[in-house]
Amino acid sequence: MIQKTLILLKPDAVQKNLIGQIIGRFETKGLKVIGLKMMNLDDKLINEHYGFLADKPFFPKIVSYMTAGPVVALAIEWEDSVATIRQLVGATNPIEATPGSIRADYAKNIDNNIIHASDSPETAEIELNRFFNVSTELFDYTRTLAN
Repeated sequence: MIQKTLILLKPDAVQKNLIGQIIGRFETKGLKVIGLKMMNLDDKLINEHYGFLADKPFFPKIVSYMTAGPVVALAIEWEDSVATIRQLVGATNPIEATPGSIRADYAKNIDNNIIHASDSPETAEIELNRFFNVSTELFDYTRTLAN
């Protein structure tokens, strides 16, 4: 089933000049980028996105981490894109991530884990609407060139 999902390249990915390399992994896999933008996250957006962790003692570290610099938001569309991307990204804790996954290759630790990927199609829909104006910032196009 064709799905749309959200990826966030976190501030450490931007700082380490990994934007192109990470997007390249998705494109090499054949996934279709339908939205892309760089942005700074404000408190409202962080609280909305990470609100389920607001009562945790590490929440202030998340806020500090996610406001340390810009993030890159990507919308991707493809067959079973949520599961495919979660596999490419690897486990949240880079120590547990499959060798060759994005987090295993680039992430420093669980606190600086480079990337966010929606964990279900339902969450993806909510998150895409949170980070994109889906009617004007996501694009529907047909690929006309072979990979």
